[in-house]
Amino acid sequence: MDIKLSNLNKTIINCKKCPRLVKFVNKVSNDKRKQNRDEIYWGKPVPGFGNINSKLAIIGLAPAAHGGTRTGRAFTGDKSGDFLFKCLFQAGISNLPFSKHLNDNLNLKSTYITNILKCVPPQDKPLSKEITNCSNFFDQEILSLKKLKVIVTLGKVAFDNCIKLYKQKFNIKEKFIFKHGKKQLLPNGLIILSSYHPSPRNVNTKLISTTMMVNLFVKAKKLANF
Repeated sequence: MDIKLSNLNKTIINCKKCPRLVKFVNKVSNDKRKQNRDEIYWGKPVPGFGNINSKLAIIGLAPAAHGGTRTGRAFTGDKSGDFLFKCLFQAGISNLPFSKHLNDNLNLKSTYITNILKCVPPQDKPLSKEITNCSNFFDQEILSLKKLKVIVTLGKVAFDNCIKLYKQKFNIKEKFIFKHGKKQLLPNGLIILSSYHPSPRNVNTKLISTTMMVNLFVKAKKLANF
């Protein structure tokens, strides 16, 4: 991993800017879920992962309480992650159809995965101040990916915050619309593809399907040219 990105990840892991989130992460990690009671939870902010030379970035909202907060890796060890990596595998982006823990030999092809928030918020509802506190980390992550061509945002909150970053950077006035599969272009040539979040609720209500998600990632790969 790039030294600058590695140092950023260390800073993220040690962050305690949001007392409410620190308290909740500690509670989740101590109380645990019944089926995970014998495990030692990660219990800290969860940084992104992937190659510094990635052409594709996948952005979510926050780590899951018993997913990333438990395993230490975004979209790892929870149902949203199970669905996501099944689709990434079918799209030829992941070498494995699952993401279980930090030492599962998972490798991504030219892809970086991270979240807007590095800590899980209570009821998955972050306060605006918490998003603001975390935005600097997210900004540094995205701007460090110098070969980035395409961003896939998972959910409207991730989409809105990506757009906010680039609106500030380029003083963009135009309106961007959240719609699954919609391709939108930024002034620097970067492409944003918005997607519904692969949450169990969205999958179970058929708002999103495996075919829809695989097709979106195949499209993202083609646009990113890898």
